[in-house]
Amino acid sequence: MRVFIDRAGNSTNSFRAIAAISALLAFSSAMSGCRGRRSDSIVVGSKNFTEQIILAELVAQQIEAHTTLRVERRINLGGTLICHQALVSGQLDIYPEYTGTALTVILSQPPMRDPAAVFAAVKSAYAQRFAVDVLPPLGFENTFAIVVRGEDARQLHLRKISELAPLAPKWKAGFGYEFMERPDGYRGWSAAYGLHFASDPRILDLGLLYRALADHQVDVVAGNSTDGVIAAQGLAVLEDDRRYFPPYEAVLLVRGAALDAHPEVRAALEELSGRISADEMRRMNYDVDGQHRDPGEVVREFRLAKGF
Repeated sequence: MRVFIDRAGNSTNSFRAIAAISALLAFSSAMSGCRGRRSDSIVVGSKNFTEQIILAELVAQQIEAHTTLRVERRINLGGTLICHQALVSGQLDIYPEYTGTALTVILSQPPMRDPAAVFAAVKSAYAQRFAVDVLPPLGFENTFAIVVRGEDARQLHLRKISELAPLAPKWKAGFGYEFMERPDGYRGWSAAYGLHFASDPRILDLGLLYRALADHQVDVVAGNSTDGVIAAQGLAVLEDDRRYFPPYEAVLLVRGAALDAHPEVRAALEELSGRISADEMRRMNYDVDGQHRDPGEVVREFRLAKGF
C-alpha cells in the first residue's frame, strides 16, 4: 500500500489533480475486464478498505447461494466517486455504501441528523437521478471514528473531540485522502470543533492510519467506528460530542436495470437487511485485519452462523 503524503508542499489543486488522475487510471484498469460480460452475470464491487471487501464478498456469496447467476467480483476499486461512476455507467451492478456518504458526497446535500430522513432522501434521489435502488439498511452504522492512542486518552483524560482543541496546536494529525476532501470531512469537522493542528494533516493510506498512530508519526486519526483493530490495539475513540457527523447506515446500492433483469437478486439481498450488527461487522473486520484471515472464509462462517 502507498502512503499519500504531500512532502513537497504542493498546492491543494495540484494534489487533487494528481489524485484524480490516479483514480481514473485505477478505475480504467479495474473496469477493463467488465467489457462484454455475460447476460447471466452480476458484477459486485467495493471500495478500497476491509469492511467494503467483506460486504462485497457477503453480497457475492448470498447471490451465489440463492440464484443461478454467475457473480463477478470487482473489489478494492478505490474511493466513493470511482465506485459511484462505475455503478451508474453500468460497469458495476451492486456495491455497498453508507447513507451519510451518499447524501453529502454524491448528492452534495447538507448533513442531516435523522437516520430515517437521510435514508429516505438518498433512496428517492438515487432512484430519480441514477436509476439505482437503495436497499434497506444492513443493520449497522459505520461513522467516522476520531482515534487517539489509549495511553494519551488515559493520561490526558480525553473522552470527547472537543477536548482536543487545547492539544491540537502541538499535535500531528493523519487522515485519508477522502476524509480530507469530502464535504462532511476535515474542513467542516475541524471548523466545528475549532481545531488547529501543529501542521497540515498528513495524507495516509487507510491501511496505514493505525500503524502511523501507534508509531507516533501522528497523534490523531480518523478511522471507522467498525474497525476491529481499534479495541485490539488499545486505541481510544473520542465522542463526537457536537454531533458533527451525519448517520452512515450501511446499505446496498443496486442498479435498477440489474434488478429488472434478475428480480431474484432483490429477494436474496433483502434477506441481509437488518441482520448485521456493528459488533458482528467489527468482529469480521478484525478477523481479516487483525487475524489476517481470508475474507471469503470469514464471510462463509458468518453466513453459516446467521443461517443465510
